[in-house]
Amino acid sequence: MTSSRAVIAPAKGVPVEVVTIEVPDPGPGEAVVRVQACGVCHTDLHYREGGINDEFPFLLGHEAAGIVEAVGAGVEELAEGDFVVLNWRAVCGVCRACRRGRPWYCFDTRNASRPMTLEDGTALSPALGIGAFTERTLVHSGQCTKVDPAARPAVAGLLGCGVMAGIGAAVNTGEVRRGESVAVIGCGGVGAGAVAGARLAGAARIIAVDVDPKKLDWAVDFGATDTVNAAETDPVEAIRALTGGHGADVVVEAVGRPETYKQAFYARDLAGRVVLVGVPTPDMRLELPLLDVFARGGALKSSWYGDCLPTRDFPVLVDLYLQGRLPLEKFVTEEIGLDHVEEAFARMERGEVLRSVVVL
Repeated sequence: MTSSRAVIAPAKGVPVEVVTIEVPDPGPGEAVVRVQACGVCHTDLHYREGGINDEFPFLLGHEAAGIVEAVGAGVEELAEGDFVVLNWRAVCGVCRACRRGRPWYCFDTRNASRPMTLEDGTALSPALGIGAFTERTLVHSGQCTKVDPAARPAVAGLLGCGVMAGIGAAVNTGEVRRGESVAVIGCGGVGAGAVAGARLAGAARIIAVDVDPKKLDWAVDFGATDTVNAAETDPVEAIRALTGGHGADVVVEAVGRPETYKQAFYARDLAGRVVLVGVPTPDMRLELPLLDVFARGGALKSSWYGDCLPTRDFPVLVDLYLQGRLPLEKFVTEEIGLDHVEEAFARMERGEVLRSVVVL
């Protein structure tokens, strides 16, 4: 058992607190990781606001990188001192998705079996089964993906959630091909990742759509060839005008609203692909003429975690970053300490940052 400083959400809508927690020694199949950096993601704010479930108190943070400090019995793929990116898709290898050779849809991903606790013994619910706003965290060994230790932790850790979701939406789910046209609606952290992924895949034209000029500027930094301010012009007409009147081959919707999904649907070319990576709320409904769904053909896809397989994708993307071919460092707007997570949430809600990163 090890004591560790950590950021928790004690109750719904209450500001986060920095407290001391107890981290158990790793059991069979588990690992303790000394966290070096963890991004501040919208999902953490959803946990704090009770938007995920009501299993308070939560140990927040999940977009992290660090060093393996100890492993439990039966762990052979990790060793003390390994540099790892944490992930929330530790595939089981035996569910029906895994058996079909599609482990990125694993229905039974693994987590640590014992809880981290407050000093009084109160069990904590770790965000996405990780809980990384802390000096040390206990995870299943499958949640640790080894990558090149030359990468900066503040950069590598972002692959653990939002950036991977965006890159994967373009590369894995949208299957962007060389020479294709891509439009990305919503250019926050996930949308910017989709822009970067489209560029990495060789898209000839990448159209960034947002209502915030700052986010459009960010998208250009990641490879957007064109920008559309949706507060000033009809994005569907603008995307068509930029693609010879046809629409984009792939449209990534990174907002998660019915209005923007409809824009994505009608902004794609015939037989084009729409990828929904923005997360809607349970109350949202979508109405489309069924004839339009039939007549336009193509594919309507949802992207979960960028349809990534961490053991396949993380090392490759880190290598591309180290080669200068993937500008992951541009996602890091600021580096902060554990005591400043609440302020980071406020800046995130105001759209002032792509990512605040807690550095320990």
